[in-house]
Amino acid sequence: MQPLRLAVLISGSGTTLQNLIDTIAAGQLEARIDLVISSRAGVKGLDRAAQAGIPHQVVARPGLTRAQFGERIYQYLRSQPIDLVCLAGFLEFLPIPDDFTHRVINIHPSLIPAFSGQGFYGRHVHEAVLAAKAPVTGCTVHFADNEFDHGPIILQEKVPVLPDDTPETLAARVFTAECQALPRAIQLIARGQLQIVDGQVVRQNSLHPHVG
Repeated sequence: MQPLRLAVLISGSGTTLQNLIDTIAAGQLEARIDLVISSRAGVKGLDRAAQAGIPHQVVARPGLTRAQFGERIYQYLRSQPIDLVCLAGFLEFLPIPDDFTHRVINIHPSLIPAFSGQGFYGRHVHEAVLAAKAPVTGCTVHFADNEFDHGPIILQEKVPVLPDDTPETLAARVFTAECQALPRAIQLIARGQLQIVDGQVVRQNSLHPHVG
């Protein structure tokens, strides 16, 4: 079985990227990262990619329309046989063209549809959860489409909200859940265990491994 070939898109420190690097190195994920693209130069995530020997590029949004920005990214993605694109703390909206439908996944730090959509990212999500006095939050891995934080949901992990939580403590616990959820979702895809029926993800019982 050939490993699933990933491109990981980042905008900052690359902690989610590092989790994928470590999970793959530990033999717990049947994938490899062939490309990292950052929407910002000089971020730590690019250092993480370099240290792991992963090819990396910067595609910055300023001065580009959304369509131009997306096209530059897809030029890199189409230049090699990428199976799956992972939005890992990627803070720009990425249009999804037809040839990448159901080939782009995103991880969001809430239980979509709660606390999701334009403007809900990072600390903003956790502040909103605490302001709403929600008893539970979590994370969602989903196939991305052409709406913010929308598309067929692959899986969700719940995280309790504690009475003394701050945005920082809540973010840390949600990130721990993310570190489990994203590799698990990628592994389901790598093993051919997911099918999209009527816009929803259906998990298959039998294995149909990705063959590359």
